[in-house]
Amino acid sequence: MATLKDIAPGGAARIVKLNGQGPVKRRLMEMGLTKGAEVAVRKVAPLGDPIEITVRGYELSLRKDEAAAIDVEPAE
Repeated sequence: MATLKDIAPGGAARIVKLNGQGPVKRRLMEMGLTKGAEVAVRKVAPLGDPIEITVRGYELSLRKDEAAAIDVEPAE
């Protein structure tokens, strides 16, 4: 399964599952990253960390390890 880390800039996806544990998973959910939410990857830093995404109408930056814990499917 693809993760949010694998989506190229300009791509969009829908969240299928959050794989984090405890406080990390809770923090991601509080930021609006929940199952079924659509995200668009806006930019990736030159060294690949962080990743800037748009979710629920606002911009958010995630570290690569956080993005790797989010399973996604292509947006329709």
